Amino acid sequence: MSFADLGLSDELLRAVTDAGYTEPTPIQQQSIPPVLMGKDLIGIAQTGTGKTAAFVLPMIDILGEGRTRALMPRSLILEPTRELAAQVAENFEKYGTHHKLSMALLIGGVQMGDQVKALEKGVDVLIATPGRLMDLFGRGKILLNGCNLLVIDEADRMLDMGFIPDIEEICTKLPKERQTLLFSATMPPVIKKLADKFLNDPKRVEVARPATTNTNITQYLIETTTMKKRETLRALLEAENVQTGIIFCNRKTTVRELNKSLQRHGFRSAEIHGDMDQPARLAELDRFKKGDVNILVASDVAARGLDIKGVSHVYNFDAPWHPDDYVHRIGRTGRAGAKGTAYTLVTKEDAENIAQIEKLTGQKIDRVKLRSAPAPSAEDEREEAPRGRKRKSDEDKGGEQGGRSRAAKAEPKREAEPKRDEARREAPRRETRDDQPRRERGRRRDERDDGPDEGWNGPIPDFLNYTLAE
Repeated sequence: MSFADLGLSDELLRAVTDAGYTEPTPIQQQSIPPVLMGKDLIGIAQTGTGKTAAFVLPMIDILGEGRTRALMPRSLILEPTRELAAQVAENFEKYGTHHKLSMALLIGGVQMGDQVKALEKGVDVLIATPGRLMDLFGRGKILLNGCNLLVIDEADRMLDMGFIPDIEEICTKLPKERQTLLFSATMPPVIKKLADKFLNDPKRVEVARPATTNTNITQYLIETTTMKKRETLRALLEAENVQTGIIFCNRKTTVRELNKSLQRHGFRSAEIHGDMDQPARLAELDRFKKGDVNILVASDVAARGLDIKGVSHVYNFDAPWHPDDYVHRIGRTGRAGAKGTAYTLVTKEDAENIAQIEKLTGQKIDRVKLRSAPAPSAEDEREEAPRGRKRKSDEDKGGEQGGRSRAAKAEPKREAEPKRDEARREAPRRETRDDQPRRERGRRRDERDDGPDEGWNGPIPDFLNYTLAE
C-alpha cells in the first residue's frame, strides 16, 4: 500500500515524497482513512511506529479549507512535554509546505508575548502543553469554542505526569460536536475511562499489543554493582564503538554527574533534564541531532516520543522505576525499521523492577556478564561516595530508602560504647580559661543593651524646653 491509496491530497503526497517516505506504517494505514472521514479514533501502537504522521497528515488535508479567527484556533494538539510539542510542530512544517496553514506553539519555559501575538492573528493548528494552555485560557488570551478537532497525544504519559484533570477540564471548554483523536502506547484504565467520556463511538486501531517492545531492538541486562556502574558503562561504550546513543538515568542529579564523568573520560556527551530551561534543552538536542555530540545523557523527560534518527544504542544506567518507561526508553532506537540495541545495567537491588518489566512486556531479557568485570576507578569511588546523601528533586524518587539502609548499617557503631557516651553527657563540663572572658563579654553586652536609658544622645529639640502651665 502507498500513501496515494489512503485518500490524501496531491499537495500532501508531494510533501510526503519530498520527505523521503514511500510506504505508510501500519498505524498510518489504519488511522488516516477514518480520520479523513471525520471519525473519532483511538490509536494504540508502540513507540517509533509513526503515530505523529498518522494524525498530522490527515489534519493538514482536513484544515485545508476554512479560515482562521483571532484567539480561536481551529484545531488543538495536546502534548505532555515541550520537546514532543516542538517535534509535532516540525512535522507540520515539513508536511504542510504546500498548504497555507498557520500554526502556534504554546509551551512553558519561553515568554508568552510571541505566543499571544500568534493567537491574536488566528491559527489553524495550536500545539500546546496542558499547563501553558490552561494558563493562557485563564488569562482570557485564548478561546476554545471554535476548535473542532482535538488530538490527545501520548495519553499514558499525560497520566504519568498528572495531566489528566487538566485534559478533562480542557475537553469541557471545547465544542461538544468535534472530532477527537487519542493516541497512546498503552491503555491503562484511567485512559480508557477518559476515552469513554470524551470520544464518540471511536474507531479503535491497535497495531501492537500494549506495552510490547520493538522486535528490531536487541535487549540485554548487564549485571554489575553500584560502585562499578560507571566503569561498566564506559566499557560498553568503548566495546560497541557507539556512533549515536542515549543514556537514561532515573534522577536529574545522576544525569548531571554522569555527563561530567563521561566528558572527563573523553566522551563527546551532552545532557538533557527537567531542570534545564527550554532554550538550553533544545540547543542540546540540536547538538545531538547534528552530531556535535554522539552521546546524550537524559532523564525520562526525553524518553517519550522523541524521534531522533540514527540512534543505534540505548543504555539504561538505572533500571526504570516504572515498567512502561522501559518500553519508551528503548523505543528511541530501532525506529522506522532500523535495528537497535538496548542495554540495562542492573544490580541486585533492581530484581523487582526487572521482574515487572518482563511481566509487562511478556518476554525474558537476556542476562549478560562482562568477561572481565571492570574495577571502579578512584574517580568513580570518590564520585559515588556522596550519592548516599538524600537528594530532593521531582525525579529523585526512592532516595530516602537508600539513605535509611545505609544509616541502619552504621547504627551499631554508635551503640558500641553506650556507657562511656552516657557518662560523658552526665559529667559536668569543666570551665576553661577562655570561658570566663566570654561570659563577661556577654554580660557587659547585655547590660549595655538592656540597662536604663541614660538620656538623649543627640541635639535636644526645642519642644522639650516647654512645660505645661498648671
